[in-house]
Amino acid sequence: MVFWLTIVVSLLIAVPPVAAGLFLSVVYLYVRWRYMGFLTRIFQEKPLFVVPRGEPDPLASEVTIAAADGLALRGCYIPTTAPERKGVILFGLEFGSNRWACRQYCQALIASGYDVFAVETRNQGESERDANYEPLQWVTDRDVSDMRSAVAYLKSRPDAPANGIGIFGISKGGSTGLIVAAADPWVKCVVTDGMYGTHTTLVPYMQRWIQIYSGNRRIQKVLPNWFYGAIGTVGVKKVARNRGVTYPSVEKAAAKLFRPLLMIHGGGDTYIKPEMAQSLFARATGRKKLWVVPNAKHNQALHVATDDYNRTVTEFFDRHLAKKALEAVG
Repeated sequence: MVFWLTIVVSLLIAVPPVAAGLFLSVVYLYVRWRYMGFLTRIFQEKPLFVVPRGEPDPLASEVTIAAADGLALRGCYIPTTAPERKGVILFGLEFGSNRWACRQYCQALIASGYDVFAVETRNQGESERDANYEPLQWVTDRDVSDMRSAVAYLKSRPDAPANGIGIFGISKGGSTGLIVAAADPWVKCVVTDGMYGTHTTLVPYMQRWIQIYSGNRRIQKVLPNWFYGAIGTVGVKKVARNRGVTYPSVEKAAAKLFRPLLMIHGGGDTYIKPEMAQSLFARATGRKKLWVVPNAKHNQALHVATDDYNRTVTEFFDRHLAKKALEAVG
């Protein structure tokens, strides 16, 4: 097969561009045949993260809400310790953490005037398990549905803010929160830390895998990014069928947000590299800011730049959530 690919590449040097379609078709079939197994295997591997788990807060209220299919989801509602409430923030947990992990990220917000609500999605923490579902680090339709149930709960509370809420999500929780926010105008603004999308993460990794497993540098140089994206899409759909889920596009959600977005990312993140975050950020619409924290690993920006982190996140919500609430009252 490699021999024939080499022949095709050689012919293209002398053949008009109309032959490019034939060339790409041959390469497409070859790459699918040669590398699809690597793609589907790696896409289903769990990351080796040290997942934070917080301790219960005595000021918090334990909450159990029903998912769309009736599963019981465990959450905690932490009221502000300030004299007056500025707003309500839904916190999106990273993969594998428990609901109390929100405390380390939200202490400054709680002290500043924000109530915080965090929910463990199905099969995570103490939430009920779905026997037909095994969560991974990639956002699925189940994750999105469970977070929408959390938004519905906040809307149903007697003290629901009339002006809407903000979302603050870490890693997978940020990606899920962005998808939910893009379809719900009641979410007024979004902060993410370590967020990632399937396409903008998968394509660079695919290019790297093929460099490792293929010695044909000439083919690697001529393949465009969209070609890798097409192969990746096929692989993701195959995994989705096997796992009985769908993987919604974070990239498409970013393009539909049209509301303020603050993306935080670690400059030393070797899992979701800064250029992957920049590619996803470029797709976002509306008012947006990307803050790359130097030397911070994945989800470690808070620990590297604690004071700046707390101040930046609080000021963002003050500007785009609390200020909107005051304007609505006025």
